[in-house]
Amino acid sequence: MIKVGIFGATGYTGVELMRLLSKHEKVKIEYISSQSYAGKSIADVYPSLTGFYDISLDDVEVEKAVSKCDVVFTALPAGYASKIAREAVKKGVKVIDLGADFRFDDYSTYKEWYGGEYDGYDGIKRAYGLPEIYRDSIKEADVVGNPGCYPTSVILGLVPLLKEKVIDGNIIIDSKSGISGAGHSPSQKNIYAECNESIRAYNVANHRHVPEMVQELSKASGEKVSVVFAPHLTPMTRGILSTMYCKLRENLNQEEIYEVFAEFYKNEYFVKVLKPGAYPSTKNVYGSNFCHIGFEVDKATGTLVVMTAIDNLVKGASGQAIQNMNIIFGLEEKTGLDIVPVYP
Repeated sequence: MIKVGIFGATGYTGVELMRLLSKHEKVKIEYISSQSYAGKSIADVYPSLTGFYDISLDDVEVEKAVSKCDVVFTALPAGYASKIAREAVKKGVKVIDLGADFRFDDYSTYKEWYGGEYDGYDGIKRAYGLPEIYRDSIKEADVVGNPGCYPTSVILGLVPLLKEKVIDGNIIIDSKSGISGAGHSPSQKNIYAECNESIRAYNVANHRHVPEMVQELSKASGEKVSVVFAPHLTPMTRGILSTMYCKLRENLNQEEIYEVFAEFYKNEYFVKVLKPGAYPSTKNVYGSNFCHIGFEVDKATGTLVVMTAIDNLVKGASGQAIQNMNIIFGLEEKTGLDIVPVYP
């Protein structure tokens, strides 16, 4: 059995990890932490877990977690995971960080967008945790930087096109996310009266996920890619729908575009390429680790419109983290994740 610890088990991504891992046949959770609920049973904090777990929350105790676990998930704000990773790696414990600490190739980019100081990546074998792109690196990594939710939806939709030089490198991205993407802590922007019957843009062209997208899309393209990113908060609990507007380099039809996607993802269980004319919906991936990709060609303007849908808490966070864990420990990737989406 793989012995697992979760730092930050009472945030949305933490409790989603526990929900998904409850049916993982190769895992036993040995340690969970919460600064807000230390000493309480996880089932008392989240009654949905009643009968599945009889385990109490600890305060953040790195040495204790490392001594008991083979892998730890860090579902914490930026800046915390790097400290935990140093101690874990010394003891041979794998780390999968659902925050931003290990997503960037260049530490200065992290510092610019997230602030704070920590000891960089020196001496740590790190991988960017998008399995469909970096599976081989993930297998060998000590620390995996789980991608952000928006970047997951965007990168999966664009990498095949950039690698095959189907589109140019100037891309407009419109993404809509459910309220859970704003996190568990209450604030004015995510209370019911502010969100219900409303949709609003935020951090347009200045969202922290932009440099992550640019980094990965530029690597796929082989040259610098620029993006204009407009995220929106929508009155639903889960899901991200990203719509990307790209200029075609050549005059390809629907069937040719479909073949580019289908060939690239032909062996990827969690990415479903929809047939031409079918568009993705967040409802069709709700509660699952799947990404649905659809597209449309605007012949009049030479624009390719790519659409992706994911559950921001699963493929956008906790499910993808478990997929990465499965890769690290040599398990079939869909172990614990072979879940039919919830519908309706």
